Amino acid sequence: MNISRTAPLLLAAALAAPAVPAFADEGMWTFNDFPAARVQARYGFLPTQAWLDHLRLASVRLAGGCSASIVSPEGLVMTNHHCARRCVETLAGLAKKDYEHTGFLAHVQRDEVRCPDVEVNQLTDISDVTVRVTAATQGLAPAEFANAQKAVTATIEKECATSDELRCEVVTLFRGGRYDLYRYRRLQDVRLAFAPEAAVAFFGGDPDNFMFPRYDLDVTFLRLYGADGKPMQTPDYLAWSSGMLKEGDLTFVAGNPGNTSRGYTVAQLEDDRDFRLPKSMNRAAELRGFVTAYQARGPEQKRHSQTLLFGIENQLKVLKGQHQALADKAFYGRLAAKEQDFRARVEADPALAQKYGLVWPRIAAIVQRQQADRKAYDALERGMVSELFETARRLVRYAAEMPKPNGERLREYSDARLPQLRQGLMAERPTYAELEIATLGWSLAKLREDLGPDHPLIKRVFGNRSAQQVAQAVVQGSRLGELRADATGNAVGGYRKTLFDGGPAAIELARDPMLELARALDADARAARKRIETEVEGPLRQEQERLADARLAAYSERGYPDATFTPRVSYGTVAGFREDGVSVPPFTVMAGAFERHTGAEPFELPRSWLAAKGRLDLQTPMNFVTTNDIIGGNSGSPMVDRNGDIVGLVFDGNIHSLGGDYGFDESVNRTVAVHSAALIEALDKVYGAGRLVAEIGAAKGARPAKLATAR
Repeated sequence: MNISRTAPLLLAAALAAPAVPAFADEGMWTFNDFPAARVQARYGFLPTQAWLDHLRLASVRLAGGCSASIVSPEGLVMTNHHCARRCVETLAGLAKKDYEHTGFLAHVQRDEVRCPDVEVNQLTDISDVTVRVTAATQGLAPAEFANAQKAVTATIEKECATSDELRCEVVTLFRGGRYDLYRYRRLQDVRLAFAPEAAVAFFGGDPDNFMFPRYDLDVTFLRLYGADGKPMQTPDYLAWSSGMLKEGDLTFVAGNPGNTSRGYTVAQLEDDRDFRLPKSMNRAAELRGFVTAYQARGPEQKRHSQTLLFGIENQLKVLKGQHQALADKAFYGRLAAKEQDFRARVEADPALAQKYGLVWPRIAAIVQRQQADRKAYDALERGMVSELFETARRLVRYAAEMPKPNGERLREYSDARLPQLRQGLMAERPTYAELEIATLGWSLAKLREDLGPDHPLIKRVFGNRSAQQVAQAVVQGSRLGELRADATGNAVGGYRKTLFDGGPAAIELARDPMLELARALDADARAARKRIETEVEGPLRQEQERLADARLAAYSERGYPDATFTPRVSYGTVAGFREDGVSVPPFTVMAGAFERHTGAEPFELPRSWLAAKGRLDLQTPMNFVTTNDIIGGNSGSPMVDRNGDIVGLVFDGNIHSLGGDYGFDESVNRTVAVHSAALIEALDKVYGAGRLVAEIGAAKGARPAKLATAR
């Protein structure tokens, strides 16, 4: 990202959100507070509530961190390849095949294979619980705020989650200005139907990531199955468009944007710029180099660590883009000016000044406490790169948390969240001892570096051994990778299941070395987490509630809330942009992929594409860009037109969008999507996936009767 060129363009819109009403095509809006009248005024189309409800039910969330959509009445789900990459890698490991290289296609329905650890969430209901949440914390001291809010949240979620088929979350909006209860339907039998080769799904690799023009087929098709073992009937699905999309057309993106920081104060922005982001970038860069060196050991090592490397490289590029945006003096100056305007409005009103004037210095003091505690928290609570260790930690904490009252447990162990915990622990995933030893050894070495060699914990864990020796001993001696599943992917046996089914007593008695390592770290990790929750997160939420009230009083309208990895909808248009003084058209075509093909990674098209070249219409639109406002977590989101029909599949933003964590600029921020026509062309002529083409074709132009009536 060229910040000297990009950042000034980002600023104007960045200043508007969320303190004042959004303008242009800005905003990731909740489904129960969408600015339909604004869309009608600008584009002459009014999204009705029935239209929005249908889009919400057909647009789903992958619990692991992505978005998706239902695209047929038989439960066919479309998402990105990189969102389902872990499923593809897991199934490849179980089948001893390389689906990353060859792709996967179920020619008939019985060949669709269950993804062990994929859960789809469908948002069915939203209710406002602000009064109940704020009443539980009213008048409390900052140190008591976090525990009280955690308790009332756990109670509300438990009352809502009346069965394992439901997932309930109390969602914080406007950083404490409102609390909504989201109820999801949990869909857990999810099977892989189609995935292309990674070479075309991520064509261009890291050099092309967050760039445009692009030529990616970043898609995977999954299918939802019911309790009867048959494809689920899904009356709310998105029909396929005609493919006749042109520049200027209105588009909507429905997905689950991860997190944004557009409501941050200057103190928080400074912390990101000067401390959090540089530290995170350094760690990600070191880990990328380590995993890249690991891949050089051989093709199998490269295969089973590719998903890990992909995630690291993607994270590093995002962090760099965010930091470069904040490091630009002009950009940062505008953000500071926005806060100055906000504070001036508050201070100009004596009543507001008395009530809210100290919020900003109090947040600054909390940020200082966070800086002091961050190293230990990150090292102990978030620093372990090891699946086996994470399994051990979950089991150890499960044993410790379950005897406690629901409202006093760590949030992820509350009654409402236990079904998700169990699903994750009981998912059949292959583990690779060599990779586990390598990454756990690296993590332990970083832990010693962060805490210091004389820290009592380090002396207790390491003794006279090196980090690699500790890792080798616990990985080779652990049985936590043992799990047996039946043909449908349900756990039926194995050491991990025995421990979990045995409950806290069985886990506490177990002497597995990985469990012992997790126990050795747990007291210090819990203490670090407790400090962050009670001295930072709780007081910060308390001040953010006040800040949200002050914002509403100062500007009379909230606008849209920061993203929270919950369902949102944005609107925009198909539009190119200018870069380095050159106009970038909004569409690419399939021919461009062959022109960019070099025969070597990362610009190497798969053999299937080279063989199909003569059959393809090379002028078929491949990828395109729009002005929709998105952020990480929107990967896999459906893009629809005003009819609510699929016109594209979101898979990325352009390089300018990386500053979107802090602000949005309609002139250069772009959403990047796979064109709906390219998906059909490739399925039909490259992969011979006639079954899926016919299923999508049957849905083409079809819409549920209730939607047609509402329109």
